[in-house]
This record gives sequence, C-alpha cells and structure tokens, in this order.
Amino acid sequence: MGKLTRAGRVIAWIEQHCKVPEGRDATKPVRLREWQKDEIRRIYDNPAGTRLAILSFGRKNAKTTLSAFLLLVHLCGPEARVNSQLYSAAQSRDQAAILFALAAKIVRMSPALTQFVVIRDTAKQLFCPELGTLYRALSADASTAYGLSPVFTVHDELGQVKGPKSDLFEALETATGAQDAPLSIVISTQAPTDADLLSVLIDDALAGHDPRTVVSLYTADPNADAFAVDTIRQANPALGDFLNEQEVLSMAEAARRMPMREAEYRNLVLNQRVERNAPFVSASVWKACAGSVPEFRRLPVYAGLDLSEVSDLTALSLVARDGDRYYHRPMFWLPEDGIREKARQDREPYDVWHMQGHLHLCPGPTIDFRYVTEVIAGLFDGLDVRRVHFDRHLYRHFRPWLREAGFTEAQIGEEEGALFQPFNQGIVAMTPALRDVEAALLKGTLVHDDNPLMTMCARNAVVKSDAHGNRKLDKQRSRGRIDGMVTLAMAMAAAVEDAPVSAASVYEDRGILVL
Repeated sequence: MGKLTRAGRVIAWIEQHCKVPEGRDATKPVRLREWQKDEIRRIYDNPAGTRLAILSFGRKNAKTTLSAFLLLVHLCGPEARVNSQLYSAAQSRDQAAILFALAAKIVRMSPALTQFVVIRDTAKQLFCPELGTLYRALSADASTAYGLSPVFTVHDELGQVKGPKSDLFEALETATGAQDAPLSIVISTQAPTDADLLSVLIDDALAGHDPRTVVSLYTADPNADAFAVDTIRQANPALGDFLNEQEVLSMAEAARRMPMREAEYRNLVLNQRVERNAPFVSASVWKACAGSVPEFRRLPVYAGLDLSEVSDLTALSLVARDGDRYYHRPMFWLPEDGIREKARQDREPYDVWHMQGHLHLCPGPTIDFRYVTEVIAGLFDGLDVRRVHFDRHLYRHFRPWLREAGFTEAQIGEEEGALFQPFNQGIVAMTPALRDVEAALLKGTLVHDDNPLMTMCARNAVVKSDAHGNRKLDKQRSRGRIDGMVTLAMAMAAAVEDAPVSAASVYEDRGILVL
C-alpha cells in the first residue's frame, strides 16, 4: 500500500475514529461517500495549498456533520498543530451550537477521542490538553472575534448573511496573519442574491483568481424542470442515500402546488440564488436595464424626493423622458459623521460609494436639509424640471430651505401646478406607479446609470399586495433600504402622467385601482 496523501490521512482518520452522530446511521462507524472524499481531496491535496474552501449544496446533505469531522481532524487528528486555536462561526447562537453539539457527540461516541478531548458544554468549547488545541463556537458578535488567532475556521451557513459584509467573517479572516497556512472552510446553502457575501465569495472563486481558493457548488440548472428528480439530484449529492428521497420529493410537490413556497424550495433544496421574499424587480432585469444615460439638458425631467429622518438615507430620482424612453439618474445623501459605523450596521460600503462619487455626505451627524436643497438647486439649474413628487412627511421642515435656496413660493406651495407636489406613498397611488416602473423595466425602455446605491435599493425592494393585486413597496418586509426605488416610482408617476398618450403606459387601466 502506497504512502497516503494529506487527504488520504484525513479520510482514514475520520473513518477510523469517528462515528455518525445522529440520523438513520447514528452510532455506526463513518464511511465517507465518494463525493465527500472528493471534497476532502480538493481541500487537502491542492498543490497550491488551500487557504479558503467553499462547499455549497442543498440542505440536509450533512454539511455541518462533515464540518464537525474536519474540525476534529484539526483539533486532535493528523492536521492538529500544538497550541492552535480553532473556531466555528455562525449567524446565531442556536446555529453556532449545532456544530459544537455534533462534534461533542462524535467525541462521546469514540473511546479513543474521549481520552484526549475535554468537552466544555457551557462554554461551547472542545479542548485537547495533550496538544493544547482549543475549539470555540462563535456567533455573530464581532467583539468576541477580535484578539483571536485562528489556524482553522468553519463558517457555517454563511449564506444567511445579508449583504456583502459580515463583521464576524472579516474579524476571523483578518486574524490569521500570525499563522502558517491557515485554513477556512465555508459550508452553506447559497445566499438568496448575487450581492450577498457568500455569492460574492463563490463568484470570485469560480473566476479562478486565487488557486488557494477551492469551490464546489452543487446547484440545480435554473432552466431544468425544478421538480424533477434529476434536477433535485444536481444540488443534493446525498439524495437517496442518507437524504430521504421521498421526503424531498414531497417538498417538491408542495412547492409545485403552492407557488408561494417555490422560492424557498429553490433556495434551500435546489441551492439556487432565489430571494425567498421575491424582490419587486429581479436582479437580472435590473442589470439588463443598466446603460449609458445622456445629459438631461434638452429633455423634460421629473423627480421623486424621499426625505429621511435624522440619520437615514435621503434619496432623489431624476427621470428624463425622450419619446417612449426614460432615463434615470439618482442621488443619495447620508450624514458624514459615523458613516463607517453606518456601513457596518447596514453591511453596505457607504464610505467606498462616497469616495466613488455615488453618495453625498452631509457635514455633521444628521441629514442637513440646507445642504440637500443647495445640491438640488444646483442640479436643477439649466434643466427643464417639470414636476417633483415628494412625500408630505418632513416637507414642512424642508420647505423653508427650498425658499432660501431660491425656489419661489409658487414652485414650493404644493398647489395644483406647483413644481413640488405631494405624492401619497400608499397603495392607491403606488399601484399605478409601480406598474409603470415594472412595465418600463420589462420592456427595456427605462435605462439607469448603474448607481450601486440604487442597485442596493432595487435588490432590497419587496412589495406588499392586497387581495385585489394592488401593490405598494413594503419597508418592513424588505431586506434593507429601499428609498431609491420609492423615489423612482414617484418620478416615473410624474413622467408618465405628463407623457403623450401613446407613450403613457402599456397598461390601459393606469391610475385605476383594481377592486
């Protein structure tokens, strides 16, 4: 028998010392499936030396159990290093406890491992006194991760992170500088959108920029029959083995009968990037409408303005009409003070977007209406702005600054024919406005300038419908800030209302609430 490779030693150790912790084969010796061995080989026999490994497949394919085996390999097995620190990271305490509990069960079932590993249930720790190796389970509390020096980390269900940032992920991944050849493993079903952290990591890995990053993505073909066994098998390598095929097929049938469950089924079972609360506009449609936006100086222009409270996002959308085509350019404001904390809180790179020129920062700790009106006045100068729709909330505080910026009382007085006119963001006004935005996006007649804050708002925007199909944007159900989409709807409402009849809308019943 030839000398075992690094992966071969890992596989042999797991099968010799570990038992299945739970499920149909609980207490039986582990017999890794060939696809699991292939994943271990991909990680440990990589000629470049793996720094980050990403494994993504459908739920209930023993992702966390495989993570627990590898964790023990690094705690007291062939990959253990004297006095090293090992961590698992999850988004909630309950999720963090799952991997620890599985690893602890495996230790308790093994006579050999119980001699070397001390289980600290209260602290969620495993300790090997002979080697000085220590494992801790962490949840998404970034303060607990600073000052650590991990040599091995499991990021469990990273797909639950919304947006492109996670303080816990960054804290652990930037804490490995003192280690020689650290290893991190991400093991998760896919995130819902392209903009979420796991999706960003997967796409970068698939592009092949770094040979030290390996990725295995088991996902169903989006063009295949979503409910066929062969399609399900693409995302579930354990189907028909320790993943109950009949149970999964029952889930598929339920999703087929009840469309409201299909998005969740596609995300969790087929491991596809599908927003479970479906956004108002899909990422592909929004991306397809990005393009070159011309100067607005010779075109009629319409605007939507959404004012914010003290430190929230204020947004303005300008829509220029050119025949049957509409061009969109947004503008955003946030307070300058605390912008990095706001970026961490929302998990969006506001500070970077400001440096790139996509975001205005108001001096000080709050939204400065005087600063906003000065920018708007300068922006409107030389443009044929026909109407500005705004929400009445906060307008009485904003109006005096418009007057100071040079707007006349007739322009800002809210009367019929005034430049600034109130727009009710309730379901009656929003239903036709959203129809016009949706129609223009689907037809490709609305072109936007690919502003990343606007893309963020489009990604986050979720609609709320009543029993008759009337709709409004719902901030409570949305994933994050949607102010830009609110202003786009208001601006499009003004642009379509003022358009010639032939260009007004693809909907003949525009402006009529469906009862």
